Amino acid sequence: MILALGGAGLLMSLLVAAWLLVRSPDATTPGPGRVADAGFVGSETCGGCHQAQYQDWLGSHHQQAMQKATGATVLGDFDDARLDQGDAAVFSRDGDTFSINTAGPDGEPGDYPVRYTFGVEPLQQYLVALPGGRLQAFTTAWDSRPREEGGQRWFALYPEGEGRATDPLHWTGLDQNWNSACAHCHSTGVRKGYDPRTDTYQTTYAEISVGCEACHGPGADHLAWANAPGDFPERDPHHGLKVDFGDDALGHWRPDPTLGEVIGRGPAAGGLEVETCGRCHALGARIHEDVAHGQPVGDDIRVALLDPALYFPDGQIKGEVFEYGSFLQSRMFHAGVTCANCHDPHSARPRVEGNGLCTQCHQADQYDSPSHFNHPVGSPGARCVNCHMPERTYMKIDGRRDHSIRVPRPDLSVSLGTPNACTQCHQDESAAWADRHVQRWSNGGANQALQRYGPALAGDPQGTPQADQALIDLVTDPTQPAIARATALTRLGERGAGGRTLFLGAASDASPLVRRAAALHPGAARALLDDPVRSVRIGAAETLAPMRHGLPPALAKALDKTLDEYRRALALNSDRPEAHVSLARLHAGLGDPEAARRALQSALRLDPAFVPAAVNLADFHRAAKQDDQAAEVLRQALRHSPEAPALHYALGLVLIRQGETRAALDELAAATRLAPDNAQYAYVYKLALKERRNRAP
Repeated sequence: MILALGGAGLLMSLLVAAWLLVRSPDATTPGPGRVADAGFVGSETCGGCHQAQYQDWLGSHHQQAMQKATGATVLGDFDDARLDQGDAAVFSRDGDTFSINTAGPDGEPGDYPVRYTFGVEPLQQYLVALPGGRLQAFTTAWDSRPREEGGQRWFALYPEGEGRATDPLHWTGLDQNWNSACAHCHSTGVRKGYDPRTDTYQTTYAEISVGCEACHGPGADHLAWANAPGDFPERDPHHGLKVDFGDDALGHWRPDPTLGEVIGRGPAAGGLEVETCGRCHALGARIHEDVAHGQPVGDDIRVALLDPALYFPDGQIKGEVFEYGSFLQSRMFHAGVTCANCHDPHSARPRVEGNGLCTQCHQADQYDSPSHFNHPVGSPGARCVNCHMPERTYMKIDGRRDHSIRVPRPDLSVSLGTPNACTQCHQDESAAWADRHVQRWSNGGANQALQRYGPALAGDPQGTPQADQALIDLVTDPTQPAIARATALTRLGERGAGGRTLFLGAASDASPLVRRAAALHPGAARALLDDPVRSVRIGAAETLAPMRHGLPPALAKALDKTLDEYRRALALNSDRPEAHVSLARLHAGLGDPEAARRALQSALRLDPAFVPAAVNLADFHRAAKQDDQAAEVLRQALRHSPEAPALHYALGLVLIRQGETRAALDELAAATRLAPDNAQYAYVYKLALKERRNRAP
């Protein structure tokens, strides 16, 4: 089985002539049609009228997200500084030219000029050009914090790396590629421009950093209105703006002084701004790059759900998931609070420092007092964020706060092994100790808050009647966050549990995340092929593709239209092996195994260590009774990824079929050792051992 994964306005001609479309190194200029259709004018032009907002934006993390490398923008020590960890390097400077001497793609040392800075605080990375239009993020970063905080030093993001080009963590590797992984959210109006035939990029952007039009959309029509409002169509109340936030950025809630609580109209009321921020502050696969500003995140991003590799069972952050998936879990979001209630949208800084940020809504005499926080005034425990938004460190030094804004639950730490804010500070104490204190403060009735789904999502991943029922109860509870309900429905769908009625009901849910999960069921998928959100439509097409030839003509025609959309999404990501594995799955479902095999081979050309491609390609050879070729595919992948248990397991099965029992046992033993919690690996290994003993003379 294949594994998944308006009108131009009066001044348009002048604006197009003035707008500079910037190329990545070794790229060629895109055709004029693309420029004419874009309508970007640049943040400096916006600042001509919106001076206050423009000045707030200058110097912000958005404005400094990516900059040309100059003496004014490079923060690191390039005075022949050296670091031997990770991708060892020497950093030098000649005037305004900054260079990194390090091992390149061929393993030989060379000087690589720094083209751009990437980020600014608490660390700064540097982008280096490679042939084919590639920009690579170097994996030694500059710690830009003050010296007294441990900063002003070079450090390796991957000190465990071996500094070899074959190492997946090497700076020349696919995962450090700016064009694919970084560009869309560090620049404005990005077009990746990848050509799979030549494996080259022609990446362009309208503005080098995150500018005004990244959020508000191209400004040509608005500028045309500003210069000639009398000639602009009266039917456009938004004055040519692609996105008019109105009062959306202020949220839709009010403090109730009698209750000491915030009363809101719910997330739909403030969704425009949250969805706009979410296009970059959400983790997920990009499925569309011609952004229609003002559309839901799911139109451009296939947002990651509460996967165990990314989130703890109760939804707390584990992997580097950014903020959107967490904020959707929060009571604040469900009350209609938006990002801009806490962050100034132009400077990106918090609107108020300290607890005053929270007491904009929550009454200070009730919440900013020892009776609420149960710690001494002025202590770390008296800070709202330390209890309700605990911090987790990424990229070695980058502390990021969990935006699910939850009540501490040390009781879940006891039962589920999840982290909690109490023992994050009191590291010498146990979760049980913290739970006793919380129970005492709350008189034995600890507040479970909004997020009550931890036990359900922590249930048996293989499925039991009790675990499945807990997930069903979560899916059907409309008071719970949509991202948690979608996660539960996905797990049920992936193992064929839950029943048709559950999925058909979810297909009409208000949340695109829940509808996307519902599309895992063929019955629901039929109703979702024309869903208004792209990620939902694509999910429905994935489900129905294997059934294409048995569908009624009208439904088959609708499926073909959505499959074309899905293929375009995969083509956008054709520089990633995951896209080719998904394409192989599509070809297999449509009855074209040869095309599926070619797609898997393409995935391995891009990344010889990509385990899903190797395992599935080996399985194609197995089905064709070509076990020798299957074994060779797996051995080649193991040379690049020797610690991948799935490769050892698959090779063990091949060797059993070939009668090489001793070698098969070695591979199955390796799989069991590398994945001790995988019950299937352990079971097959024990069966193989038993079979060998039974055959022994």
